[in-house]
Amino acid sequence: MTDETEFEALMRELEKTEQAVAERHKPGDRVKGEVIAVGEEQVFVDLGGKAEATMDTANLKDHDGNLTVAVGDALEAVIASVDAETGAITLGGKHGKAAHGADELEAAYNQGLPVEGSFTGTTKGGLEVRIAGHRAFCPASQADIRFVEDLSVLVGQHHAFRITKFEGGKRLNMVVSRRALLEEERAAQAEALREQLKEGAVLNGKVVGLKEFGAFVDLGGVEGMVHISEMSMTRIRHPEDVVSLGQEVEVAVLRIEETGDPKRPQKIALSIRALAKDPWSDAVSRYGVGSRVDGRVTRLQPFGAFVELEPGLEGLIHISELGAGRRLEHPQEVLSTGQQVSATILKVEPDRKRIGLSLADDAGAMEPEPDYRDAYREDPRKAGRRRGRNDQGAAFEERTGSFGDLLKEQMGRDD
Repeated sequence: MTDETEFEALMRELEKTEQAVAERHKPGDRVKGEVIAVGEEQVFVDLGGKAEATMDTANLKDHDGNLTVAVGDALEAVIASVDAETGAITLGGKHGKAAHGADELEAAYNQGLPVEGSFTGTTKGGLEVRIAGHRAFCPASQADIRFVEDLSVLVGQHHAFRITKFEGGKRLNMVVSRRALLEEERAAQAEALREQLKEGAVLNGKVVGLKEFGAFVDLGGVEGMVHISEMSMTRIRHPEDVVSLGQEVEVAVLRIEETGDPKRPQKIALSIRALAKDPWSDAVSRYGVGSRVDGRVTRLQPFGAFVELEPGLEGLIHISELGAGRRLEHPQEVLSTGQQVSATILKVEPDRKRIGLSLADDAGAMEPEPDYRDAYREDPRKAGRRRGRNDQGAAFEERTGSFGDLLKEQMGRDD
């Protein structure tokens, strides 16, 4: 076989490879590859499967003009074009193609390719967008997936858009949509997420909405909700006490319910609290009986005061442990909600999730309540009475015995 014949065979094989590559990759496809060479004007990317592509370096420079990639870096981009004859692949930016003129914009419109542009101002019903030096209009409903109340916050942001209307002439008339691309991206993410989306799964997401009853979390194309009761081990007043918009969070999937609504086919219940360590698991070793602890009064009930020792762990000071030997009608006589206190551990019952506390420095030294019946045992006629003075110093006599004691006392008087 001559060298010329070998060359022709090699060219035919190359044509077959290029044709196969062209069939696998189409304009608008999102691809990932590895940078294999960097030139003055173009970067060369290996897409795998004998497929290579080029990208203008202008798409890969920051605001200061510095190139942001190097050989060996991973790169994600959108295919801007595929040459029908050679199969050569040209990449746009990560989200779209940086168009350079009216002809390219028209071609992007006809092929449904995304283009890059920036929000430059607000106008009636939407925003003004600048693409390759041309003005375009983006309706308010197409600026984002979620409703944006104040469109001015988007001004200055650079995004990818799809041209939904194009009319040529001296002044181009273009209408664009950012939402269309976001929805396609979310649909692709949701499809990839389905395999992981099951009860008990632990996923990462971003907080995209806050309501009084909970927080909405984007899991990557699919949204779930963390109810306020599943946000923390402690009681909170509002979800913003725990999370904020845009915050990355780790959540556990509690339930997945099918709704039958094509717009939102599933209700996904999530939990942040489920991933937190249970503070009761080692409470016995950390809170020894007789030790002093500091806490905050969270609730007052007629029978005592609840004190938070740490998030998710509360103790109870019974009303009998509050008065330092004197009787109280209600804990609010000595404590108030939110007050910081120091208390003594009386008992720890992790199985029942209970910790008994006392305000006394030395709980064991507290004197027992007096038994007034013992005080009158020598004189049966006084068994149902207790004498003393009230807070104003006035003398009083109180009947305290049982009904039988009182009856005996009355019969004694009749005798």
